[in-house]
Amino acid sequence: MKLDIKGALTWGLFSVILTLFVLGFVDTLGTLIGCSARAGLLDEKGNLPEIEKPMLADSLATIFGSLVGTSTTGTYIESAAGIEEGGRTGFTSLVVGVLFLLALFFSPFLIAVPAQAYGPALIIVGLLMLSPVTKIDFGDYTEVISAFAVVILMCFTYNIGIGMTGGFVLYPFFKIISGRVREVRPGLWFLGAFSLLFFIFYPY
Repeated sequence: MKLDIKGALTWGLFSVILTLFVLGFVDTLGTLIGCSARAGLLDEKGNLPEIEKPMLADSLATIFGSLVGTSTTGTYIESAAGIEEGGRTGFTSLVVGVLFLLALFFSPFLIAVPAQAYGPALIIVGLLMLSPVTKIDFGDYTEVISAFAVVILMCFTYNIGIGMTGGFVLYPFFKIISGRVREVRPGLWFLGAFSLLFFIFYPY
C-alpha cells in the first residue's frame, strides 16, 4: 500500500509503463483466446462471448497485486494443461488457487524438482495448442505472414505479448500495402497503434 503514483507519472517512466500495459493487456488477450479456443468456448466467428468478464477479473487481480507489492498477476498459458484434463469452469481455477496456496508451504521440495521432470508435459500441451494454426488462410499472404511472425516472435522472445504486438503491427501494415484497408477492424487500429508505440519506446 505504498504507491508513488505521482513519481510514476513522469516521462522517464513512460516506456516502462507503456511496456507493462501493452504486455499485460496483450498477453492476457492472447492467453484468453488461445485457451478458450482449445476449450471450445469461442463462437463461430472466433470471438469469446462476454470476454469483458475474464478481462475484468484479470485487471482486478493486477491492481490487487500492485497494492500488495507483488509482480504483475494475470492469466497464464499453463491453464491449457487444466483444459486438456477437462477443466472448463471457474471451479478449476479455485482448485488451482488452493493448490498454489498449499505449494507455498512445500516450495523447498517443489524447487528441488528439475525442469526435465515436468518439461515434457508442457511440450505436449504446447503441441496440442497448435491446432488453431490449421484455421489460418495460407492462400492469403497478409494473413499467413502476420501469423508466422507472431509464432516466430513468441518462440524466440519467450513472450506471448511480444509476439501478439508484432502481429498487431504487421497485420494492418500488410492490409494497407495490399490495398485492403477495409478489412482491418477499428479496434485493431487502436491495438496496432499501441503496439507500434511499444516497439518504439520499449526499453531495450
